Amino acid sequence: MPVENLNVFEDDFWAINEKLNQLLKSTNCLSVMLIDKAGQLITTAGDISQLDTTSFSSLCAADFAATSQLAMLVGEKEFSTLFHQGEKQNIYIASIEDRVMLAVVFDTRTTLGLVRVRVKQLVAELSKMFVEIFAKLEGAGGAGSGSNLGTDFASEAESELDNLFK
Repeated sequence: MPVENLNVFEDDFWAINEKLNQLLKSTNCLSVMLIDKAGQLITTAGDISQLDTTSFSSLCAADFAATSQLAMLVGEKEFSTLFHQGEKQNIYIASIEDRVMLAVVFDTRTTLGLVRVRVKQLVAELSKMFVEIFAKLEGAGGAGSGSNLGTDFASEAESELDNLFK
């Protein structure tokens, strides 16, 4: 049964941030963002000063939702990664445990191949971490820590997400 809220405990938050910073350094990318499927930014690493992170996060979630529909049309359950190539910058987005997305913004200082390899490794590590986080939240009845946004908000957000995938 899925957890209603995505709360990250403080120790987990810092461990996740450390992993994102390691990815940033090992790939020489511009920025790394962890986003939930509702389009809420969880955390970042790197330079996001030129980015509207609220819009970016929302659009990443919408991009994954639209792509999920495309996947179903061609007989796939989903596409676990998305890649957008620009003239100067690129975006690589990977799904983690069907609830979280890892978005990497990079330019010509690195290659798509390196980003793909490092992201694949990180997704495996983060998947394990999020399975543990979800288990903690389920064990606590979804209560998590004292930073919940409230059951009404969570239920409404979950309902809106369900509507996106219909």
